[in-house]
Amino acid sequence: MNRSNLTVPPAGTPAPQPHPEALIGEKLGPHYARCFGCGPDHPTGLHLEAVSDDGLSVSAEFTVGAEHQGAPGLAHGGVLATAMDEALGMVVWLLRKPYVTGRLETDYLLPVPVGTTLHIRTRCTGVVGRKAYLEAEARMGAPDGPVAVRGAALFVEVPVSHFSEHGDGSGGMDPEREVNP
Repeated sequence: MNRSNLTVPPAGTPAPQPHPEALIGEKLGPHYARCFGCGPDHPTGLHLEAVSDDGLSVSAEFTVGAEHQGAPGLAHGGVLATAMDEALGMVVWLLRKPYVTGRLETDYLLPVPVGTTLHIRTRCTGVVGRKAYLEAEARMGAPDGPVAVRGAALFVEVPVSHFSEHGDGSGGMDPEREVNP
């Protein structure tokens, strides 16, 4: 992947540590029921399902449906980027702090046909102040299938009020916790 320096932790950044309350080996629920990425009640959403691996990484799956296509028979690139962003967002949820996407880089390596199940692995590569650095890889058909998409991201910690004021809750975060802007 050809990454910018904006999605790579600065040199010397220590390896991140899992939050003591991070779920390990458990299925992660949706942000909310109608979330386009992970919500089970969104009629055309991705219905992405994710499992926490070790407190700093997530395995997720989503199957490309006919409603997700761009070119005939192929997944739309924006939908693939959304799947990567959603899976990356599950990793920062494990950090137990409220984050939003600041930058998302996506490399498309192979076309993804409708009906394909993508197996996405994401991991946190560093945390510096309010910034979390993440990587993702999506494989077609199986966890060891061909790599179709790679991604890298910078997420930025925000006050939990961002979600309570603009969403339907705090996503399990402490609404009293604020960060320095």
